[in-house]
Amino acid sequence: MTTEAVIVSTARTGVGKAYRGALNNTEGPTMAGHVMAEAVRRAGVEPDEVEDVVMGCAMQQGTMVMNVARKGAVRAGLPVTVAGTTIDRQCASGLQAIAVAARSIMLDGVEIAIGGGIESISLVQNEHMNRFHAVDDELMAMKPEMYMSMLDTAEIVAERYKIGRDRQDEYSLECQRRIGAAMQAGRFNAEIVPITTTMAVVNKDTREVSYQQVTLSKDEGPRPETTAEGLAKIKPVFEGKTITAGNASQLSDGASACVLMSDKTAAKKGLKPLGIFRGFVAAGVEPDEMGIGPVAAIPRLLKRHGLRIDDIDLWELNEAYAVQVIYCRDKLGIDPDKLNVNGGSIAIGHPYGMTGSRLAGHILIEGRRRKAKYGVVTMCIGGGMGAAGLFELVN
Repeated sequence: MTTEAVIVSTARTGVGKAYRGALNNTEGPTMAGHVMAEAVRRAGVEPDEVEDVVMGCAMQQGTMVMNVARKGAVRAGLPVTVAGTTIDRQCASGLQAIAVAARSIMLDGVEIAIGGGIESISLVQNEHMNRFHAVDDELMAMKPEMYMSMLDTAEIVAERYKIGRDRQDEYSLECQRRIGAAMQAGRFNAEIVPITTTMAVVNKDTREVSYQQVTLSKDEGPRPETTAEGLAKIKPVFEGKTITAGNASQLSDGASACVLMSDKTAAKKGLKPLGIFRGFVAAGVEPDEMGIGPVAAIPRLLKRHGLRIDDIDLWELNEAYAVQVIYCRDKLGIDPDKLNVNGGSIAIGHPYGMTGSRLAGHILIEGRRRKAKYGVVTMCIGGGMGAAGLFELVN
């Protein structure tokens, strides 16, 4: 009899603004441990029942170095018998981690595992970042686009596929509107576990750094008061181009974790899952237009499961830039009313390794509320890839 991997709980921090937000001084193991411990508590399992932890992280250095998943597991209070591994598929790292945990359950006999993601941009993507031999000269000569910034690739997609500033701003405004309504309705409350931590505060005049205790209990990025006029006034990053701070996601910090187990274990414990992991795929595209990655990944995923675009009830398509969602939505014919229904990363922010896990947790909870059957989490990936994961919701 086939073993299914089910998700029984999810927990995440609020997404903090990088460098100036509540999580700007919170070490990786502490942040990861916080959400792991809460996910285990919510699942109603004993810590020593967890066999393995898989966490995604795109920037594995500094506070995130040397296997932050294992360190986070210990920080969470899980016994040393619980193993851990950290994986990197850039912006799909958190989703990939859930897929790896699920496959260990489906194929290797693991009964209970944790899958999730984490990123501390504040403590890693800064002046201390290791740039020693960061570029492989031979690869640069062969495929220089591999080192192109995501911002540059977004402008290429905008120009190549004729997606203007007005459409990007229009999508971003709708994203802020949706997230404002969702926050007012408390639709993120079931995901977020408040975290009390120490925040670094820089005096604007003296540049002196002081520290204060804060509690983060909601996302810091959303700006539901945004207007079309306000977006139109923001200058593009590159003169004469289209990407602005208003139609791109902010740099962010955060962590997310999900507890997965076999369907047999869940039944034995009398637990009702949030959903069932059905599959994950990745696909490559040209690095200079990495934003179109989901257009390659989604058809592959659906074909393998005998589904069509219209069979999917909810879509979470992560966007570092509005232009990416617009292109993929239009190219694939995704119903806008099923896509990022409570807003997306333009408003919330995008801690690279965390986002895939955050989206999975959100689509499971929102899918149950809407009595949906299938949800897809998808994103473009730095270096020229797309990924997509299929979840069947349990109502």
